Amino acid sequence: MSELARKVGLSKSAVHKHVQTLIDIGYLVREDDAYYLSNRFLSLGNRARERLPLEPATNVVNDLAETTGHVTNLMAYENGHAVYSLRVEPEGADLGEPVTEGEVAPLHATAGGKAILAFFPKEKRTDILDSVGLPAHTKKTITDAQELERNLRSIRDQHIAFDREEFITGHQCVASPVIDQDGTPIAAVSVTGNIQQMSGKRLEEDVTGLVTSAAKSIETELLSQ
Repeated sequence: MSELARKVGLSKSAVHKHVQTLIDIGYLVREDDAYYLSNRFLSLGNRARERLPLEPATNVVNDLAETTGHVTNLMAYENGHAVYSLRVEPEGADLGEPVTEGEVAPLHATAGGKAILAFFPKEKRTDILDSVGLPAHTKKTITDAQELERNLRSIRDQHIAFDREEFITGHQCVASPVIDQDGTPIAAVSVTGNIQQMSGKRLEEDVTGLVTSAAKSIETELLSQ
């Protein structure tokens, strides 16, 4: 309780009231002096996932992970961020920093995020970036708006986005957007690996072609539904 009070800047008595309310309605459970999220969030998470194109994407993402041997993600847009909606981690793959489904990532610093951001109308891109900014995550993060816009223009032309150690030092990523029939980006498929595995021809050609093909496969599945 003391730790929570410090984190949120409230008194212990105020935090206790909030925590007790969450326990009463089933969102927290108490074990000794520790508090945990309850399994009730599983139901909420499953309901949230129903809005995502997971059914046509699951097999494609699994196949892509198996083929490349790298961590493969389906990322979606929500409230100014990219969300890891589906993540497949092949055995033996370099996982980098631990990431779980449902976690958010910056649009401007990840390949999947940029792949989505590039296909939003300019006015929406501006509103998003004005809201969340361009914070640096590594020394290579693009923090200049004009440089980012040039990068996004290239992504629109090629339907391919790269993250060259822009989010996690020592890791690179390639992504391709999933576009619906109205031209709206609804997700992105990305593959990530450490710089020893994902560089040169492996990054620029081999994995890139597989990622593009995977995104197109999902688009085709969506159109057939």
